[in-house]
Amino acid sequence: MNPTVKYSENELVNSLQQRSDKAFSYLYDNYSGALYGIINSIVTDTETANDVLQDVFINIWKKIESYDPSKGRLFTWMLNVARNAAIDKIRSKGFRDSLKNQPLSENVDINVSSAVNPAINDVGLKKVINRLKEEHRVLIDLSYFQGFTHEEIAKAMSMPLGTVKTRIRTALVQLRTLIQ
Repeated sequence: MNPTVKYSENELVNSLQQRSDKAFSYLYDNYSGALYGIINSIVTDTETANDVLQDVFINIWKKIESYDPSKGRLFTWMLNVARNAAIDKIRSKGFRDSLKNQPLSENVDINVSSAVNPAINDVGLKKVINRLKEEHRVLIDLSYFQGFTHEEIAKAMSMPLGTVKTRIRTALVQLRTLIQ
């Protein structure tokens, strides 16, 4: 693959729909880190998170025709595919059974359910964040929960860095208002 090749969102979607291997490689190279971040926040086991990531890219490849640009950006659609796949994984009987078969760690006072379920305080914060606009919610999630830098977010979402910073700042002001 030529590392200098860049796609607009429409070009990328069209190339993926035409089953371009180069477009798929570009998609993986530019978005796998962000998608892995969302998956790993839900599925904390590294090996399982990697399996889910692989499944997500297979699903994206198979279902790219179902992406509707009028409903949002490609990145947002892919984040939802990744998030849903991760949630499906932790809800699956096989995953729950595998947790039961793990040996007890030396630190038996660690709450095993915290590896699968968010902390109670996180749930309240997530509810407040879910009241934000989609464009702000995604940026806050990537920045504060996934740990991506503003530059990484700008690259992954194909946005100017200044736009990312402005939207995050706006989202934080809205969050402050919602919390008070």
